[in-house]
Amino acid sequence: MKTSLIILLLNLSGYSGAMRANDDTYAEAMNKRIQTVYSSQSIPTLQDAVNSLERIGLAEETKWEPYYYAAFGYIMMANQERESNKKDAYLDQASATIKKAAVIKVNDSEITALEGFVHMIRVTVDPASRGQQYSGLAMQTFGRAISLDPENPRALALLAQMQYGTAQFLGSSTAEACSTNEAALQKFVAFKSENPLAPRWGLSMAEGTRAKCK
Repeated sequence: MKTSLIILLLNLSGYSGAMRANDDTYAEAMNKRIQTVYSSQSIPTLQDAVNSLERIGLAEETKWEPYYYAAFGYIMMANQERESNKKDAYLDQASATIKKAAVIKVNDSEITALEGFVHMIRVTVDPASRGQQYSGLAMQTFGRAISLDPENPRALALLAQMQYGTAQFLGSSTAEACSTNEAALQKFVAFKSENPLAPRWGLSMAEGTRAKCK
């Protein structure tokens, strides 16, 4: 009986070690691609990173982060693309990938905020014809992300950008947008996460909005 217990403990120890090794390998692979989607200004480089992230997602069926960052990469590609039809195609791919992340992690503020980001970029394709539809969708989605986690600075920063752009388009006051943005900046300072792969982007966006508010 004692021998059996020792064998069991050794087996569990080996299993735990293998799990840690797998987690380390996953984190290393993810960090490399995350840095690319955060920093690259090249659509082909972003596409390579997104392709790798989607492959990681297929291999790591319980992980939401690969699909989240793949979607973020598609949004960055859409931001850099000038042709409207190609921009929309990247946003379509972002939406499809966000849905995969949302299946794995339901009602998550970060994933929901990214969905709102897609709506916001769709406005930029043709503000005159799309503003009413997609601005409303973006605002609603950012609001939902904030309700899911009031401490999420990215949701607030994106909402502030949407509010600012809408106010400028309508020729109205940007005071509400600037107030929302200040709240976002405070949340960025306080933001903490136990997940080393948690989203960290958005501070420079909020700082850019603050500069326009002065």
